Amino acid sequence: MRHFFFLPLAAVLAWPAISRASDDDAGRSWQAGDHHVHSEWSVDWDHRTTPPTPIRGGDSSYSRTHNARQALANGLTWMVHTDHGGPGHSAVTRDHAWPALLQARRDVPTLIQFNGMEFDVPAAEHASLIIAPGPDERERLITIERDYSRSEPVQGSRDDGQTMLDALTHMGALSPLPLMFINHPSRTATAMGRWGDVEPDELRAWHATAPQVLVGMEGAPGHQATRVHRGLYRNADAPTMGGFDQMTATVGGIWDTLLSEGHRFWITASSDSHVNQRDGGSDFDPGQYSKTQVWARRDADDILDGLRHGRMFAVTGDLIDALELRVSTDGEGVRSAMMGDTLSLSTAAPMRVALRVRVPASANHAGQHPVLDHIELIVGGLGNGNAPVMQTRVFGASDWQVDGAWRTVSWVLPVPAQGGFVRARGSSTREVAPLPDVPGEDPWQDLWFYSNPVFVEVAR
Repeated sequence: MRHFFFLPLAAVLAWPAISRASDDDAGRSWQAGDHHVHSEWSVDWDHRTTPPTPIRGGDSSYSRTHNARQALANGLTWMVHTDHGGPGHSAVTRDHAWPALLQARRDVPTLIQFNGMEFDVPAAEHASLIIAPGPDERERLITIERDYSRSEPVQGSRDDGQTMLDALTHMGALSPLPLMFINHPSRTATAMGRWGDVEPDELRAWHATAPQVLVGMEGAPGHQATRVHRGLYRNADAPTMGGFDQMTATVGGIWDTLLSEGHRFWITASSDSHVNQRDGGSDFDPGQYSKTQVWARRDADDILDGLRHGRMFAVTGDLIDALELRVSTDGEGVRSAMMGDTLSLSTAAPMRVALRVRVPASANHAGQHPVLDHIELIVGGLGNGNAPVMQTRVFGASDWQVDGAWRTVSWVLPVPAQGGFVRARGSSTREVAPLPDVPGEDPWQDLWFYSNPVFVEVAR
């Protein structure tokens, strides 16, 4: 039997307010962004020629400047341009996509715009590749695409697992380091827990090869505007759940297992914008529905640092716009850790988990003010058989403190015996566990946020 410890309200109110006031956090605030956006340089191909001839606008008719303007209008401060590859596409990157990025930066200078691509993962599917800004950012992207992308060869094949490991080894030797997030990891799954092109052991191997490069996956995939197959997860036996991938949405599932094994593996949300629904497509514009909120200064390097180290949360429909998750303990002075951090605790005293989230003042893009229905705190620990031992607690509106736009909840419970992690999520729905998404549902009525974890180590 698990024993939980709860403090009286007076004790909770006496806790110090959650803040990120440290020297490292000076000047930081929540920076909303999107790491997966397509433009006209996600080309189609005329295979009647050798090599195939790129056809501009094949997957999207939007210019990079257009996408940047939409992102800015939807409240983003950063965005990554991630066009598809293809046979010889590195030349398209060099001759067309790169000049288009420079033009977009000139046209929309207040938006931080990263060079990147949707990398065709050898022996798998896709990943968002983000190149750190600098004098070599064009050549670094061209080299990675030319030498390692699965679809780059005009003849022959490099669709093998070793090529991906070689790519990550190459990227791990670069300075500054690029970043990579696996896109829509369960889109090719055949059922719940039956994987397709992306398997859990591949995630482990990729992360182990370059743990500061391949740092996570899309928790909430793009293509959320479609009312037919949300996220374009077309297999009815393996849909999204509340708009999130099953690897993320299942408590005790793949993400929790990776976290319980000690992997610093984070989740994001993106638009995967190709064609907006107003133009007949399945997508929202960057920032229109999904946001990845990063705790960072309005600076490209610090935003990458936040993405690399898990200082971020994923949210849809602007359900919340700020999140502060803290794990702490009493002792000789209060010690605490926030999202992405690790806290060393003794099992002699309980740990405190506190979460507060902020409800936006303005309406979302659908003209709605979504109401937060509940918040769930999730604690994972390492079990005897190395499967995660999960504990959860759900808080409704009557359980939280209200301070203006902020909602605060707290939980006191034992430190996981072998160490573990703490994360949080919440929803506008009454679904404690998100249900599998079905055709026809309105994504604006099914909103969620997911935090990234705080890790807890047991002091020996």
